[in-house]
Amino acid sequence: MSKRKHLIHRYWIFVAAAIVAACNPPAAETEAVEPPVVTIMTFNVENLFDNEDDPGKDDSTFFALTDKLTDEHKAACAKIPVERWRDQCLYWDWNDQMVEKKLRVIADVILAANEGRGADIIALQEIENIGILERLRTEYLADAAYLPAVLIEGHDLRGVDVAFLSRFELAGEPVLHRTPFTGFEERHVLDTRGILQADFLLPDGSILTGFSVHFPAPFYPTGMRDAQYDHLNKIRFGLPADRPTFAAGDFNTTSTEVRQKNMLDKHVRPGWIVAHELGCGECKGTQYYRPDDSWSFIDMILWSPGQISGAQATWNIRNNSVYVSNQGPGQVLEDGTPARFQLPAGAGVSDHWPLVMSIELK
Repeated sequence: MSKRKHLIHRYWIFVAAAIVAACNPPAAETEAVEPPVVTIMTFNVENLFDNEDDPGKDDSTFFALTDKLTDEHKAACAKIPVERWRDQCLYWDWNDQMVEKKLRVIADVILAANEGRGADIIALQEIENIGILERLRTEYLADAAYLPAVLIEGHDLRGVDVAFLSRFELAGEPVLHRTPFTGFEERHVLDTRGILQADFLLPDGSILTGFSVHFPAPFYPTGMRDAQYDHLNKIRFGLPADRPTFAAGDFNTTSTEVRQKNMLDKHVRPGWIVAHELGCGECKGTQYYRPDDSWSFIDMILWSPGQISGAQATWNIRNNSVYVSNQGPGQVLEDGTPARFQLPAGAGVSDHWPLVMSIELK
């Protein structure tokens, strides 16, 4: 081979090698692939009711004023012991326009999370029925691509239920677990909600179990919340040992009760991780109680990766992903506290702020 042909041959070998190298850069120089991330929100929407009579439920506060003129309605309202609630029953005009306003502000808050997409899974509390939740999903959150809502009608006297919105298919039928409250007054037990379980099929094909909860109100005995924590733990630890699980919702456990009754150490640790204790150090809480000038994480997300933890866990909480979502319009009063939904103006959103966290696949 002549010297000239030899140089040309070497040149084309060099060019070919350069092309191969360009198409196959060294592993250290390839762009890092982001692991799948799932964002979870809990949101007590504070009385998301329609304005139609729901038989068997005490929903008469949430009627249009034109439907509140009967002596029967006024007599029923007069039995309400709390003045603010009694006045709402008598004078609130929960008309079509007000229902639409409530749906709109709830949707705006949901869409303020997760870069405008809304969380992938939302545990909801204080939903009257599947009809009003489906209206929220299909009319006001249509672009968010949530699948049909998960809600099983419960036994709460007021008619409020727990529910889920999610972008993930269910891996089985949802279940509403009723807590066996024993030794408590019947009128107190009637004002409680079950624990809603839904199993979601995650992008990697694994199953994530979620529980949406709404524990008994703080003015009821601590023992009622003890009972519901115990029942939640019984259900959770009856699942497969390696099942990633979260419980999200309104636990109604005030900061005072946490401090005085040691509630989290007694019921939550070490089986669960308290999400807001990771990377939410500047957060005051999700609800403010004005008479005591105190903040509480009434709303919590509890996370359990199962018995597989640490480096062996498949899904776990993403670093710095936990936050209180209060950047939506109308959520915050001038004094920096949650703005409950108020009539007649239809101002505010809810007396709770949502809490958000993300999990990622390792």
